[in-house]
Amino acid sequence: MAQEPDAAQLQETAKQFMRGGDWTNAVMVLNKALAKDPGNVSIQKDLALTYYYQRDFAKAKETIKPLVEREDADIQVYQIAGNIYKAIQESKDAEKMYRKALKKYPNSGALYAEYGELLWMMNENFNCIEQWELGIKNDPGYAGNYYYASRYYFFTTDKVWALIYGEVFVNMESYSSKTAEIKNLLLDGYKKFFVNDPKAKPSKTKNEFTEAFTSVMNQNSAVISSGITTETLTMLRTRFLLDWNKQYAAKFPYRLFDHQKQLLQEGMFDAYNQWIFEAAGDLAKYQSWTKLNADQYNEFTRFQKSKLFKVPAGQYYKSAN
Repeated sequence: MAQEPDAAQLQETAKQFMRGGDWTNAVMVLNKALAKDPGNVSIQKDLALTYYYQRDFAKAKETIKPLVEREDADIQVYQIAGNIYKAIQESKDAEKMYRKALKKYPNSGALYAEYGELLWMMNENFNCIEQWELGIKNDPGYAGNYYYASRYYFFTTDKVWALIYGEVFVNMESYSSKTAEIKNLLLDGYKKFFVNDPKAKPSKTKNEFTEAFTSVMNQNSAVISSGITTETLTMLRTRFLLDWNKQYAAKFPYRLFDHQKQLLQEGMFDAYNQWIFEAAGDLAKYQSWTKLNADQYNEFTRFQKSKLFKVPAGQYYKSAN
């Protein structure tokens, strides 16, 4: 007689159903697995997640709630619970849960990102950016907080951080739908950076990093006087880098500028700027450029796909000095 599969084998079968989007079969097999191993947290997480994808939010909540209350609840438990609470619009319960989760895991970028997203949905704009900033400060290697923060700052007067966080994000997550969105934001962000809005209120807090960034950009702004294009942005950013490295690199070491410097030294900075700005501004023109400059494009693409871009701890300059 064939041996009956154990809980681990059943869970693996259920995962195959999950990968194929067959939620009904996944639920059935996961429940069989749980019957064999009722205390298995991993199986319960998969079951709650499957109910969530199946849009059976009542059962999803019923499954995840006991896990949230456990002392050994991991980050993933809180993430699954957060998605379920958001889906059923139980914002206050979600907020309470995220606060508890972040006390336990104060260095989890994912939890800060998702808590900030919840607060954004609740129209608590100041509180949401506070969470994303904490995520960037405490877990600088997690991309999601740069994404949310850059979008947030793009719609404020704080254009420096829209540009910096946006460019950090596209280097961390280089090939996704969000990347294309942030590239568009970066192109528009540079256009807005050099336009003074008479209605905009200047920031009340002094920040040496942003003042330095703005100063070096402005002292090189003559190169974009005829308009902002990929070519003039490449010139501007090249001159910015040369001046920044002379004046501020020692005081404000920053991974993004080190990365740009490496690209400049290795002859890939033009391709890099084409990849960000031309791809956002005129895709047909960018595709034409890649064909005319195939060697340069291929070298940059290989480099971009082979490197791991990560901001080290301690390079956080958003706080007022």
